[in-house]
Amino acid sequence: MNTARKLRLGPLPRTESIRMTFVCPAGLKADLDRYAELHAQTYGEAVDAITLIPHMLKSFVAKDRGFTTSKARRRIAGPTRSTEDNASAA
Repeated sequence: MNTARKLRLGPLPRTESIRMTFVCPAGLKADLDRYAELHAQTYGEAVDAITLIPHMLKSFVAKDRGFTTSKARRRIAGPTRSTEDNASAA
């Protein structure tokens, strides 16, 4: 059985990071630890749950249709102008 095809999160890219605090239920932490173990077995690189969380969140946000639709609408509409900007442009 090829486990790599069953994991939604692939090999991790190298990225710039910003520190944040993350609080979660104990059951979720246990699941994240198990996922990290499986990820390490699948890709041959030791990784912990803390390292995986940002990548999981990025994947989740990227696949959220409501969010991506909202982002696309904002790009199409462009930045909104304030009332003062509109008055000075007239």
